[in-house]
Amino acid sequence: MWLVFLKEVKELVRDKKTLFFMIALPMIVFPLIIGGVAWFSGKALQEAQTKTLTYSIVGAEFAPEINQQLNDENGFKLISIPDETDFKEWINSGRADFVIVIPDNYGVNPLQSGQINIQVYLNDANLNMVESRLNSIVKDIASRNQQLAFNQLALSESQQVALIEPIVLEKVDIADKRESIGHKIGGFIPYFIFILCLQGAMIPATDLGAGEKERGTLETLLISPIERHKLVLGKFLTIGFAGVVSALVTVASMAIWGILLSRGMAIELVAEFMGSISIIDFILMFLMLVPVVAIFAAVLLSLSIYARTFKEAQGYMTPLVMIVIVPVVLSMLPGVELKGGWAWVPLTNVALAIRELIKGTMDYMQLIAIFGSTAIIAGLLLTFCVYWFNKEKVLFR
Repeated sequence: MWLVFLKEVKELVRDKKTLFFMIALPMIVFPLIIGGVAWFSGKALQEAQTKTLTYSIVGAEFAPEINQQLNDENGFKLISIPDETDFKEWINSGRADFVIVIPDNYGVNPLQSGQINIQVYLNDANLNMVESRLNSIVKDIASRNQQLAFNQLALSESQQVALIEPIVLEKVDIADKRESIGHKIGGFIPYFIFILCLQGAMIPATDLGAGEKERGTLETLLISPIERHKLVLGKFLTIGFAGVVSALVTVASMAIWGILLSRGMAIELVAEFMGSISIIDFILMFLMLVPVVAIFAAVLLSLSIYARTFKEAQGYMTPLVMIVIVPVVLSMLPGVELKGGWAWVPLTNVALAIRELIKGTMDYMQLIAIFGSTAIIAGLLLTFCVYWFNKEKVLFR
């Protein structure tokens, strides 16, 4: 068994593609992708906020102060619109970014005019920030009109506040920063970890079964004096080793990039959050991923043994990515917590546990159910894998 393991590991180390998915992807490429997406998203949002918007206004004579405010504001350009124009066609043709329609009952005194409904026609499918930028302008005018009405009613400042908000619901959050941030991001981290572990184990698994068939080396291996179950265990350990390395690199990458980001960029919140997660929590995350990787390794090796070719094995393994997503999605649903039966659901319980560790609210007694259920599933799948490898009609399809 160990001879097979050492032989396969040597071949694994020589494969640059496998090393890329095991080490470079989680450590370098993946953080760069996330950082690049965040940078481009921020840039696109900034451009949308500063872009000069073209607009047309209908009924400007009813609200001269709004018309004047738009003319004075930077980032807006007035485009005259003919009468009886189809607003949808006008906007879709690119002649204006939006059209404002002011009703004839517009007035500066809310006590006389009542609530004013100003219509804004726009294509809201694009990132144009029209509504937010208009709200900042209209809000100033509405505040002045509101103050005029309060002055006429001779209301004191406290009466004005009470009239605007008769009842205020004050939220007192008892969660600390780590729990609050961990709840928001803790559900997504298992998704990335599971996918990377599966990806790290998938390439060697494809090669150790279907790849052996294509190269014609499987027969040579079978006539060696090594027992069949030891051959399977050697290959299983190799795939598991690749997955565990991916898991270790992924967790280490989270810690390293978090520390670099918090210290290098002096982000106090990130520094405080990363500093609150103990080394024990990171170790537990890694240890919980070991039986998960064993499940992946057993399933992947079974599929690779069954496949006739390398390409066929890839076709069988690709849908596993979608299957792995399901338990993680379940862990993010409202009401799904690491309690009761959910602590025994494979993969979902690990995703829930990682989130609880990040939040700092982990019930460590649940580790018994997590390790127990995941190890049992991994053992059953490995047993099936040994049985599968002993069937001649499967090996020589």
